[in-house]
Amino acid sequence: MRLGVFGGTFDPPHVGHLLAAVDACERLGLDRLLFVPAATQPLKASRSAAPAADRLAMTRLLVAGDPRFAADPTEVERGGLSYMVDTLRALRAREPGATLVLCVGADAFARFAEWREPAAIASLATVAVLARDGNVPGAAALAAVPGAIVVPVRRVDVSSTEIRARAAAGRSLHGFVTEPVAGYCSTHALYRPRT
Repeated sequence: MRLGVFGGTFDPPHVGHLLAAVDACERLGLDRLLFVPAATQPLKASRSAAPAADRLAMTRLLVAGDPRFAADPTEVERGGLSYMVDTLRALRAREPGATLVLCVGADAFARFAEWREPAAIASLATVAVLARDGNVPGAAALAAVPGAIVVPVRRVDVSSTEIRARAAAGRSLHGFVTEPVAGYCSTHALYRPRT
């Protein structure tokens, strides 16, 4: 089985994440792809985020209905700082026969050398850099990661930062996130200014 692993903060998960996952599944021949929300991103630890349980719940809503996708609670349940190397080791123990493919956005890959144990990550999984229009900022870093590949994905100009700002301003999230995710944000008053 070819098992994709797509980690991130998913704060909130949006249609850009979903479409990149569709492209990754199709271009990499993945049997399944796990969305793995971080409990706390080490490289973003100083930035406040929606609670991990809410981000996991929204990710489950985002992927519901597509049997190729699942939201994996490994990092949220482990708590603390989330290191992909620990997650890959846990998945390797849980799915010993699977070929792991780590799907990383090009922006996140630009900081790959700062991740915990990048060489171990590359030995546990094929690193697939999801690049809009096939463009990878800092492409020279690819040579430093054995077996890393570039996977062109469609360009979707939507970001979690923009979505949080829209929610904070009371603007519609329609078209940026799926309707169930928008409903969850509204019901739980996520990203609204605290009064």
